[in-house]
This record gives sequence, C-alpha cells and structure tokens, in this order.
Amino acid sequence: MAQTGRSKGRVVTVHPLVVRITHWISAVAIVCMVMSGWQIFNAAPFLPLVFPPWMTLGGWLGGAIAWHLAAMWLLVANGIVYVGYGLAARHFSRSFFPLSARSVWGDFRSALTFKLGHTPGVYNAVQKLLYIMVLLFGILAVLSGLAMWKPVQLQFLAAILGSYPSVRWVHFVAMTGIVGFVVIHLALVILVPRTLPTMITGRARLDPEPEISHEA
Repeated sequence: MAQTGRSKGRVVTVHPLVVRITHWISAVAIVCMVMSGWQIFNAAPFLPLVFPPWMTLGGWLGGAIAWHLAAMWLLVANGIVYVGYGLAARHFSRSFFPLSARSVWGDFRSALTFKLGHTPGVYNAVQKLLYIMVLLFGILAVLSGLAMWKPVQLQFLAAILGSYPSVRWVHFVAMTGIVGFVVIHLALVILVPRTLPTMITGRARLDPEPEISHEA
C-alpha cells in the first residue's frame, strides 16, 4: 500500500485508488454471486439444508443463473485489474509478504489476548494469510464454476479438479471459504470501525501514541 510517510500524527495514503475501487467492486460482485449461488443451490441441494429466500438472489433458477454469470464476469474483470496492479505495483509483495507460520501464530495469539499491535496501513500476519487465502478461494471458485457452466468445452478443468461430480463440492468449499473471510473481515471492521473510512478516502492519520489495535 502506498505511504507518504510514517511519522506519528502525519496523514498518509494507506489504500491506493485502484485497491479501493477494486475492493468495493469485489464486495458487490461477491454478494451477488453468493446470494444467487445459494438460489441455484436450492434448486438441487446436495446437502440437507435450504437457504431462506431473503438470503438468495434471482427469485428462481433461471434468474439466479443470470445474476451469477453477470456477477462472475464483473468479478473476473475486476480481479484481473487487481492482480495486474498487485503484481505491477508490487502491492502484493509489499503488503502480504514476508509471511511465516511463526508470525501468523504469534499474531494470532496476540489477537486472542487483545494485545495485537497496529500501524495504519500495515497488515498483521493473520490478515496477510487471510487475504492470500481468499484470493486462492476466488480463483478456485471461478475455475470450478466455469467447469460446471461449460462441462463439455472445459472438461479439462473438471479433470484437473478431480471429476465433474466433485466440481460442485469444490465450488461449495471455495464459496464457504470466501463467506468465512467476509464474516471475519466484517467482524474486524466492527471491532475497529475507523478502518472503514480509510477504505473510502484511502488516507489515515498515524496515531500519535504507540500501537493500539488491529485493522480489518
């Protein structure tokens, strides 16, 4: 993430414009995809559960598929922009790395005891791991979704993911991972609400006092 300085009390840029735009587009696309996906699931559930109508989108199977595909292309296009920026501007390497099992475990233990420090615009190790995992879940969801959508033309995708019958499970697991990330992400925003304006304006004032909390 871009930064204009690290002196205490200074206003710095913590979220570049591209990151903010792609973040909010992803949020809309993911909500549409998950809700329409649950409507599609209800048409032929393979688990003993049915999502209530208020948690679904599309109204019926055909409408849900239309919403799902529209949101998928939005998410794919947005993802290409985000990944392209992340690689070209070194956003990934600067924000998500270095990362180690020891640092994740250490920050996780600190979070459990409410001792996790925070500097605006700097992700802790647990956040880094979660962001990497949700990117992988997103890629897996798109690939498994394409394998179900075009089972003949893209049968090699089903073969890579195991088999066509297993693709639906893979898609469901990827969706569950994404929803789990969203739940944790929103919980952190609720716990540290001052992180929300920074994702809109992109700027934050560095705390004059030492580290105080963790950012969503």
